[in-house]
Amino acid sequence: MNEIRRFIENITPMNNSDWQFFSSKLQEVKLKKHSILLNFGEIENHLSFITKGIVRLYVPREEFDLTFGFLFENEFVTGYDSFLTQDPSEYQIETLTETILWKISREDLQEVYEKTNCGNIIGRKMAENMFLIKSKRELSLLSKTAEERYLDLFSDRPKLLQQIPLKYIASYIGVTPQALSRIRKRIT
Repeated sequence: MNEIRRFIENITPMNNSDWQFFSSKLQEVKLKKHSILLNFGEIENHLSFITKGIVRLYVPREEFDLTFGFLFENEFVTGYDSFLTQDPSEYQIETLTETILWKISREDLQEVYEKTNCGNIIGRKMAENMFLIKSKRELSLLSKTAEERYLDLFSDRPKLLQQIPLKYIASYIGVTPQALSRIRKRIT
C-alpha cells in the first residue's frame, strides 16, 4: 500500500486523515497469470492500482485478439469508459503475469472525492494521464511505422516486455507476428 501513497504524493500532497479514509476503502487482490479483471460486456465498477504484475487490455476476436494496451507496476487499471458511463465494456482486461492489485469500488471512490481535500485533484490528474496515454497511442498509430512503434515500446520498458508474448506485442503495434519477427531481425 506504500506504493500507492508514494504515487499519490507525487500527484498532490495527502494528509494523514485523507490517506486513512482512502486506504480504508482499498482491497488487496492477488491474481494468477491470465486472470480476467473485466470481461467483454461487463460493467466496470472498480479502479485498481497495480503493485506487481503486467496487465493487458484487448478486444477479443475469434481469429486473434486486438491488444491495445499494457499496464505495469505503479499504474492504475480500469475499463475507464465503462467505469464512467456504466455501459458494458467493449473489451477485456487480463493479467499477463501474477499480479497484485489494490482496488477501490466506484461507489467508494465517489465517497473519497466527496469527503477528502485532495480526492478530486487526484481523480482529475489520473483522468488527464489516461487521456495523454490514449492520445500518444493514437498519434503513434497514425504517424509512426510499426518498427518505430516497436522501438518506442521496447525503449520504454525493455525488461518488462520480455515477459509479454510476442503475439500480443505484434497486435499492439498493429502487425502480424510474422511481420514483428521480420522487424526484430532487421533491428538486431
